[in-house]
Amino acid sequence: MTTWFVSRHPGALQWMQQCGPAFDCHVPHLDTAQVQRGDTVIGTLPVNLAAQVCARGATYLHLVLEMPAQQRGQELSAHDLQALGATLQPFHVQPLKTRPAP
Repeated sequence: MTTWFVSRHPGALQWMQQCGPAFDCHVPHLDTAQVQRGDTVIGTLPVNLAAQVCARGATYLHLVLEMPAQQRGQELSAHDLQALGATLQPFHVQPLKTRPAP
């Protein structure tokens, strides 16, 4: 079982190394085909990728923080993430079955 950390942000990587659980593999982008049943994926994935992770039988932990609008688009340090109350929260994501159009 592999624990993946997915982020292209240096501050998020530093935060994980200081505050998060240990992980086996850090990647800037996740190829969901590599994820196996029993793996754990940590990051801020788009909902469609998070659903693919869950469909493969892996656990998805989302890096959650309340970011003020004025800080969006800026690189955040590990200290910034901690100050914003960053946490890891488990989610199970799956698409809804769509109804055929009438």
